[in-house]
Amino acid sequence: MNLEKDIILLLAGVVVGIMNAIADGGMLVGFPVLIALGLPPLTANATSGVITAPGQFASALGYRNYLQRVPLRYALLLAPCVIGGAAGALVLRHTSATNFAHIVPLLVLFGVMLFTFQPLLHFHLRNHLKGRKKTWLPLAFIALAMLPVSFYGGYFGAGYGLMMLAFLGYTNLPDVHMMNSMKNVAATFMSATSVICLYSAHLINWHAGLIMAVGSTTGGYIGARSAQKVSSHWLRIGIIAIGFSAAITLAVRQY
Repeated sequence: MNLEKDIILLLAGVVVGIMNAIADGGMLVGFPVLIALGLPPLTANATSGVITAPGQFASALGYRNYLQRVPLRYALLLAPCVIGGAAGALVLRHTSATNFAHIVPLLVLFGVMLFTFQPLLHFHLRNHLKGRKKTWLPLAFIALAMLPVSFYGGYFGAGYGLMMLAFLGYTNLPDVHMMNSMKNVAATFMSATSVICLYSAHLINWHAGLIMAVGSTTGGYIGARSAQKVSSHWLRIGIIAIGFSAAITLAVRQY
């Protein structure tokens, strides 16, 4: 890839990191960029873990003041992230490029729909936090329910963080930003597991992935530190438009 493409990858990575830190859905931008630059859909998807994991880790550092207040018992939620993420990545590893190309428009559309209704999710969480009862769903039950969510994350991933937030809304965490910090830690473990499982499958484009990862790391930290100060309204609209456009374009190509 030439310098211009590398710059595009770097800038797209920054956007991916910012959006994953603030709301999730960053790969709804990153995935179409990778495809537009010539990567096959299966390769672009397999490369996403390399891109997102460093950014999610940087976001967790950015939320460290909130993360320090999360009780240690919530580490239990990391187990289904690793197990489900590994299972999803292993299924992806044995999915043919042709079959994946057929279903990827639906996966992108699903991710876009999750991202579109994310403000409703936050409204729902805030209402629950205001009128919360002292007895909430057992953490072990939530961990079990997160297994299929993490499987989806390991297989495709866009929108994974939004589903994580939905489950964290039924815990005793008293603050949305504490939930976001925990979401970023869990997503880091899930993405890293996916990369490990796909490492030897020769599906990852390391050149594109590592360049976008640099941008994602920068954007992840910036997004986490500025989440309280920056309105993401117009950025959200742009990403929804890009996501729907990508889903339509992929569908037209395949069907």
